[in-house]
Amino acid sequence: MLKVMNIIEQNQRRLNDARGYSEVWQIVKDNVSVVLRKHRRGMMLFLDDLPLRLGAYHPLGTNNIVLNRALTQIVKATTKSQKLLNAFIYTLLLHEYIHALGYVREAEVRPLVHKVTKNCLGQDHVATRLAKLGPWSLLRRLPLDALKVQKRVMEIVKNFETTDEKYII
Repeated sequence: MLKVMNIIEQNQRRLNDARGYSEVWQIVKDNVSVVLRKHRRGMMLFLDDLPLRLGAYHPLGTNNIVLNRALTQIVKATTKSQKLLNAFIYTLLLHEYIHALGYVREAEVRPLVHKVTKNCLGQDHVATRLAKLGPWSLLRRLPLDALKVQKRVMEIVKNFETTDEKYII
């Protein structure tokens, strides 16, 4: 039991202290590997300004995840907390990564997101609460429908996933 708590505390510290998408991503991959015993290499992250009711998506059959840049900026501005921002990004990336692993149905993915966060970050971590209640629970007091977001050019996150393997994109 003590070993499990140490792993949970270590995961919590890693996520709370993460600086940037690639660090959060590595935690997502590590956690999925432990809980679901699955992994996938060569994923790429794109940032785009999507409708605010859409956090991210994985285009089926690709190695891409598209994250809503505007939404993450709103979370960062309104919470002013790196810990909350990291938890928010973690849940979105985890959700899309599970899709990328072949789980297509939302009814299947959502419980898996909760299972991974609960097992790896503990029942009381903010990411586990976001996995259970939905990431928009952070923004429930904001009138998202009234906010207008200017569309910018989609960008790729450089060095998102580092591998030693060479592959062609």
